[in-house]
Amino acid sequence: MPGPDVGDNRVNLGIGDDTAIIKADSGEELLFTTDTLISGVHFPEATDPTAIGHKSLAVNLSDIAAMGGQARWFTLALSLPDIDTDWLQSFSTGLLLLAKKFGVSLVGGDTTRGALSITISVIGTVPEGTAVRRSGARPGDTIFVTGHPGMAALGLASIKGNIDLPDTIKTAFQKKLDYPHPRLQEGNCLRNTATSMIDISDGLAADLGHILAASECSAVIDSDSLSHWQPASSALAGTRLLDAALYGGDDYELLFTVPMDMSVLLEQEWRSSFSPLLRIGDITEGTGLKVRDRHGNLMKITERGYNHFHD
Repeated sequence: MPGPDVGDNRVNLGIGDDTAIIKADSGEELLFTTDTLISGVHFPEATDPTAIGHKSLAVNLSDIAAMGGQARWFTLALSLPDIDTDWLQSFSTGLLLLAKKFGVSLVGGDTTRGALSITISVIGTVPEGTAVRRSGARPGDTIFVTGHPGMAALGLASIKGNIDLPDTIKTAFQKKLDYPHPRLQEGNCLRNTATSMIDISDGLAADLGHILAASECSAVIDSDSLSHWQPASSALAGTRLLDAALYGGDDYELLFTVPMDMSVLLEQEWRSSFSPLLRIGDITEGTGLKVRDRHGNLMKITERGYNHFHD
């Protein structure tokens, strides 16, 4: 078990006792999230352990980002078939470098013998009453997504040999899969602007579907916004890019909505501070998710994505 690497004066008792003791500040709410990563399911078995450590924490930090929160503390439960000192050192390096980057403290955990499995729980904070939920989207809102959805799915497809990517983009796509970047700063910035927000873990269509269900509304996405971005569009057909963006998982980008009258200002301010931002469509009346092609034709799509219990 790696030791804590970040000092935090709100941790009255960290690793070493039965439980951690954390002092909560007044005027804040606590955010809790947990994710389990299984070898061969959430990452290829040959993945570098440094990347496994990074990703195990990153996917949880992304959940905190999607609520507009600040990540504070985490616990780690690690199951290993055998003690491998080199593997543990590399895993700990990836995990704790990311923890240090975002000022998150490891406050407890457990190790057991078994198939390789990592469970991390993150506790975050948010000013009382300001957490961004999935249920706030309204007809007329503009839909945005950070980064370029589909990169991680295409990276995985290249690892499996299902597609042939030029070396110039293969490395970048595989890095996106192995080292997702949690958008905590962006989430904080959106806390008072976004009407709804979610992180993309199971695919944009599925995760936008969660927003639509919670908000009881519909959406129209412009296909060109997701299928024409360089350098991928020069190497892959637009349909392949669109499918990866809509249905591929593991992006851990933020998908959110803002009132239409705030969208232009948001785009202007975003360019000087953060990662790429795509305006991909609009929230509408009704139910379901539709895609609009370049000719204006609408096609209803299935809000499908990754499901652990389906083949």
